[in-house]
Amino acid sequence: MIDRLGEELGFYRQALSLRHYRQEVLAANIANADTPNYKARDFDFPSTLKKALSDASLRLSDTQLTLTSARHIPAKASTLGPEHLLYRQPLQPSMDGNTVDMDTERLRFADNALHYQADLAAISARIRTMMTALQQ
Repeated sequence: MIDRLGEELGFYRQALSLRHYRQEVLAANIANADTPNYKARDFDFPSTLKKALSDASLRLSDTQLTLTSARHIPAKASTLGPEHLLYRQPLQPSMDGNTVDMDTERLRFADNALHYQADLAAISARIRTMMTALQQ
């Protein structure tokens, strides 16, 4: 039963994790809008989500276990790293080499935030449905 609940919410967990990561990437682009030679980064959300879901092991947020005994097994889980980030092609390159287009970045940031909120609403509705079923 618990495995089934975990499978049910696995997609949403992956989607929220990737949306959070993308929000950080887009925020970094906006923060570096005036940095000379800064290259805007992003990733293709649908293909990255599809790849994350097809992996046998579900990715967790960056974690590392604290070892309190020499007999403990070291373990570490990490999210997608910078190796999956792509450089955005500028529509209108600037003279200082910066490729951040603030209009594009703000639009993508707002769109990603909207999708993040929608995913949270979907998870909340799903959990409410499960709680209702368990109470009956």
